[in-house]
Amino acid sequence: MQEKRLFSYIMDRHIRVHVTTHALRCIDKAGGIDEYLLKTPYHKMDTELGLLWKAKIEKMYEELGKKEVAFFSPEDEAKFEQGFKDLKLDERAARREFRRRLYGSSANTKLPTEGAPNGNEWDGGASPGDGSSHSDHEQQLFAHA
Repeated sequence: MQEKRLFSYIMDRHIRVHVTTHALRCIDKAGGIDEYLLKTPYHKMDTELGLLWKAKIEKMYEELGKKEVAFFSPEDEAKFEQGFKDLKLDERAARREFRRRLYGSSANTKLPTEGAPNGNEWDGGASPGDGSSHSDHEQQLFAHA
């Protein structure tokens, strides 16, 4: 016998149990403690604790089965997906516009190029690692605030 902590997805927590290595292999083969308890008949459960956990899991699955679930048609799912893509594009455009307004008046500092990997390539002006001063840029930022 071994004492193990097994995760129950239906209960969303670990269960501490005493099991044999054979039972551990059966639990693994069934796909987890929840499935093992659901698939194992009552007459094959050897302990009262096993019967108690089996009853709890069955009750929780029964309650889960009573909940209403809504399914969407493939057309509706495509609309949702497109809506999320549009929202993401709108968010990017809004951020880009904000950066343009914030940094637009600075002639010597430009924004990273849109297609640049990780946004680290600069079009011109002072690059971040060349040791140049950013005090003019910082003064412009505070002047806009």
